[in-house]
Amino acid sequence: MLSQPLASLLRPKNLDEFIGQKHLVGEGKPLRLAIENHQVFSMIFWGPPGVGKTTLARIIAKETGAEIHELSAVSAGKDDIRKIVGENNPGLYKKILFLDEIHRFNKAQQDFLLPYVESGVLTLIGATSENPFFEGISPLLSH
Repeated sequence: MLSQPLASLLRPKNLDEFIGQKHLVGEGKPLRLAIENHQVFSMIFWGPPGVGKTTLARIIAKETGAEIHELSAVSAGKDDIRKIVGENNPGLYKKILFLDEIHRFNKAQQDFLLPYVESGVLTLIGATSENPFFEGISPLLSH
């Protein structure tokens, strides 16, 4: 009997195991170079369910030594963000907030995230199946 779902057991654990998006994560490509140089920036992954958005965020955190916090915008709020930015873990130099279904965050919630992203307190990796250009606020999309 499996203790985890099969999909979880088979999930890629590093960039070399990740399938697809070679134009971004292949050898010498932009996202791979950013990860290898520990110069990760905020980004939004847009695509249908099951294409690896969460997996890629976890790989980025692991390979850069960052602490990852995973929230779903369906149930998360400002208090969840406050808790994450208030935590102090001296061994980890970066905090990544993986926000699934980011298109469900309303404009006020996105505005609340903005100062943390702009100051570098959080690196935001959002995931959405909706076009982020219609759902995201411009200042957040520009990071």
